[in-house]
Amino acid sequence: MEQAVPIPYARTLAEARLYLALTVDEAGQEEPPVEGPEAWTVRSGGVEVLVPYASEAEARDEGERFGVGLSELIDPGQWRLAGAGYARRALADDLEYTEEPGDERLFQRVVSGWEAARDALGEALKFIPPGEDEVPAEAFWTEAGLAAREAEPECFLRDRLAEDIAFYQQNLDDFRRLNG
Repeated sequence: MEQAVPIPYARTLAEARLYLALTVDEAGQEEPPVEGPEAWTVRSGGVEVLVPYASEAEARDEGERFGVGLSELIDPGQWRLAGAGYARRALADDLEYTEEPGDERLFQRVVSGWEAARDALGEALKFIPPGEDEVPAEAFWTEAGLAAREAEPECFLRDRLAEDIAFYQQNLDDFRRLNG
């Protein structure tokens, strides 16, 4: 008899969506979250993730887009890659906005992109234990995360992550100052 694979838990809907984007190979359309007794179920391409209402509420209360505590779904290398992806999109949208100033939808996409880039790196930073200077090797468990660490180990140093978070925040602040 085949045992069912347990459905993974995400801390927030944002983390669930990112996990599905990183996990689902096919270009499956994400379905709207389905409400259950204690959690939403988010599905895409046959993959499901549960998001407890309590953890989503806690994250919102704490201002943590992707969740409070450490992710059990996305490793620090994947967070780093996601942050870079969000930043690339934010920069492209930022450049487009300079050509179409006043487009509120595009303005919000730029702001959201820089915030997501900053917050994704904040998630990688959470993996560094107190008193340590870098993300430990055992914190990486995915192929993509391990490859990111192997390619650029310096990107997982506390100081480098903090510098990059500050850089994304500065881009966000500059965009708002120039266009807000």
